[in-house]
Amino acid sequence: MRIALFGSTFQTDKKQYVQRILSQLEQHDDSLIVEPTFHQYLSGLGLDMRGHDVIDSDAFSADLAMSVGGDGTFLKTAAAVGRKDIPIVGINTGRLGFLAEVSPDDCTEAIDALHCHAYSLESRSVIQAVNSERPFSFSPFALNEVAVLKHDNSSLIDIRTEINGELLTHYLADGLIISTPTGSTGYSLSAGGPIIVPDTRTLCLSAVAPHSLYIRPVVLSDDVTLTLSVESRSHNFLVAIDGRSESFSTGTTVTVRRAPYTVKIVKIHHRKYFDTLRAKMMWGADQRV
Repeated sequence: MRIALFGSTFQTDKKQYVQRILSQLEQHDDSLIVEPTFHQYLSGLGLDMRGHDVIDSDAFSADLAMSVGGDGTFLKTAAAVGRKDIPIVGINTGRLGFLAEVSPDDCTEAIDALHCHAYSLESRSVIQAVNSERPFSFSPFALNEVAVLKHDNSSLIDIRTEINGELLTHYLADGLIISTPTGSTGYSLSAGGPIIVPDTRTLCLSAVAPHSLYIRPVVLSDDVTLTLSVESRSHNFLVAIDGRSESFSTGTTVTVRRAPYTVKIVKIHHRKYFDTLRAKMMWGADQRV
């Protein structure tokens, strides 16, 4: 297989796992193309990266993309893959690992399973943001969430929110998160949003620290168009797309809708979503231990 390799550059203690992954892929005669920063990082750790090509443009092609890191690395991989329809497998060397769910200790077995086709693919919905001021300086597509947030002071922002042109409400809050079902266990969850099963075609609106106690998360069909207009005392605000953020001036309109493509996630051993959910959320675990 031709595999595009992406990874975290903040985990020097995980060198042995990366070495194991590279060795296992070489045993299967896989050809590797490596994200430039990760290639340089691995070379700096003393790993022999000769013979492994560097991804030199956005027009790369591969049979599979592999993310080595946490969920943040997985999101960066998904942004790089975009609409190329390349399946992504995540090796979790980070913390929680909802998306990158293959344990480093299981990576050898997982790579063998990939070559035996002992896996399934899940299609996850993606959302897209556009704004009325200028194009984003990064990919405007999000696997997890698009968030509109206050910028640089403690004052609330006013987010006028319309659904298909009809006013929903004005959110007076630190921000508003529009999450996909995949993103419901991320930033949205920390803001009090519900956990949503990935294959439901929905979006969730969760306010960040709302001023009004009656504000609650709202779940919508993902075929709607959301229009957000922001007023702020600092005259600017942030738009964050899967952790990538950029500042805009008040008066800028942000529109969020479903993207015209999905992201394919590799599931080794047909692991079930609820098994992962119970494990990651520690449901049923004895907290006294």
